[in-house]
Amino acid sequence: MHAEDTIVAVVTAPGRGGVGIVRLSGPEARVMAEKLFSSARPDFSGLRPYRLHHGRLLDAAGRGLDDVLAAFMPGPGSYTGEDVVEFNCHGSPAVLRAAVGACLALGARPAGRGEFTRRAFLAGRMDLSQAQAVAELVASDTLAGAGLALARLEGVMARRVSELRAQLEALRVQICLAVDFPEEEVECLDPGTFLDAVGGVMDHIALLVAAHGRARPFREGEMAVLAGPVNAGKSSLLNALIGRERAIVCDAPGTTRDFLEEQLDLDGLPVRLVDTAGLRATDDPVEREGVARCQRLVDESRAVLLVLDGTKDFDPAGLEGECGPVPLDPARVLGVVNKADLPPALDDPLDHLARAGIETVRVSARTGQGLEELCSTLRRRLLSGKDMAPDSEPVPNDRECALLTKALAELSELAAGVEAGLPPDLLSVRLESACGSLGDITGEITADGVLNAIFDGFCIGK
Repeated sequence: MHAEDTIVAVVTAPGRGGVGIVRLSGPEARVMAEKLFSSARPDFSGLRPYRLHHGRLLDAAGRGLDDVLAAFMPGPGSYTGEDVVEFNCHGSPAVLRAAVGACLALGARPAGRGEFTRRAFLAGRMDLSQAQAVAELVASDTLAGAGLALARLEGVMARRVSELRAQLEALRVQICLAVDFPEEEVECLDPGTFLDAVGGVMDHIALLVAAHGRARPFREGEMAVLAGPVNAGKSSLLNALIGRERAIVCDAPGTTRDFLEEQLDLDGLPVRLVDTAGLRATDDPVEREGVARCQRLVDESRAVLLVLDGTKDFDPAGLEGECGPVPLDPARVLGVVNKADLPPALDDPLDHLARAGIETVRVSARTGQGLEELCSTLRRRLLSGKDMAPDSEPVPNDRECALLTKALAELSELAAGVEAGLPPDLLSVRLESACGSLGDITGEITADGVLNAIFDGFCIGK
């Protein structure tokens, strides 16, 4: 990739749509665009900055391709920091391919993965934390996840890290004074004051690491497994929760033989909801494999929705499959007594679950009764009482959390070295490493290999 090239790509999602956008970025973007654009206005004298121009998009031979709107954004005030032109075309894949081809014919180069954002980073339009937030915002499945990415895109994380790094740099100045003027050591490097400053930075880093842990479910999602005996209504409950007929529902036992997985948004928390085969002993090899898969998923999941038929007397055998019973672990199992719209059994399953210490919700997959309570209860249990920090609080991603943890370890060793009376030149090594880790978060001192790995994870066009 060469920054002096002019690059082009479709920046809207693949497929058909009402509008598709083709973006040019680089030193020749405006020249190329004006060769391909024919304005609908007779007095048109060229693309003016930050205006929408209506006209026709032409190919390199002058043939009409589409009726478009063209926008010119000059550098350094554009997204990439370079001259940028965007053609708002009709969202036909054929038209968009032709538009890109016309730009290529004039000398543009196809943009690589994340190259527009990489150019923005290299031009100083955003730091590395903000650049990663762009990809995370695009990939967000819920508004909560989008809010996390948007806060980082606005620079919340970068500002906090820069503040902490500035404090460490001030401590490095003190160490340099102590190395250069050892006779002034007590005045320039008071151990108590120095340790207090290091401890304050460590406390703030620890808060950022803790915020990463709280936000992990919102970023990565959680899994909840629907398990229980056959004909308890697991598939009906899945359909009711997602609002459509995804799973086949039939009175015949063993209808569900493999697991089905669907996404559920619980007030910003993405949940993988998995419907599994009913637990029972069977000679059918396909159904036996489905039951075995169910039990493996139960073992992996943080939450198990144990679905029981509220119209049938409690039967402990209904909790047992080929590999043994579903463990009634109150920490992971949430009881769901289904068919609340019908008269309950004399030996109510809810009573048995309550005696085992299992929190239980009574629902009706048919009428929707209790579903709202079930969703709120499941969300609370998956989060274990820990919700996200406000949008104003910085939340690091995985890469940033790893760098913060590394900086925290270095500062811990630094504090131990101060207490042990190590000389300042040895202490400076730890402090320099901690500063370097914080600098890697914003990309101030990040190696090219790390940048390539980060931007290669972007989509084409961003």
